Amino acid sequence: MPLRSISPDLVDEWHYRQGNKTPTYTAHAYGLLRTIMADAVQHQLITFNPVHIRGAGSARRVHKIRPATLAELAALTAAMPTRYQCMILLAAWCGLRFGELTELRRQDMDLKNGRLRIRRGVVRAAGQTIIGTPKSEAGIRDVAVPPHLLHVITNHLATHTGPGTDVLLFPAADGTSHLALSSL
Repeated sequence: MPLRSISPDLVDEWHYRQGNKTPTYTAHAYGLLRTIMADAVQHQLITFNPVHIRGAGSARRVHKIRPATLAELAALTAAMPTRYQCMILLAAWCGLRFGELTELRRQDMDLKNGRLRIRRGVVRAAGQTIIGTPKSEAGIRDVAVPPHLLHVITNHLATHTGPGTDVLLFPAADGTSHLALSSL
């Protein structure tokens, strides 16, 4: 529809019709519409932005996330193939994302000081594997490793990781390429 025909009432009606089944999707769609309309104002295609619903650009969680208990974490870890058990523990105890974990390399480990250097992540898009920096400055960080995991990491390095500083800690079954989430 033409930009000039989008009114505050039309935006309100559209937002109301979205309901509350998909709050995150609706918040993202609303935010995108607000950005498009703000850009149209900036380029003088319209005189004002009709997208102004307080709080519509943010979403509340539908389900509260409950962290795994220690017993659940132990059971989950034990159920994984041994080459991925360290990855599960690092995800749980260090709060690392899948893309950060699967791009970790031997050079990113500082076991002497109990730290992981997070400098890169990997994503898959359109069948391509893309290695890049984290989405924000805050994503580039050093993460403390709980002392009880240091022996797990040392054992993983000795038994499941190849030699050299640039090797992946958690490669795919071929030993060299990046692990895909779908392969777990």
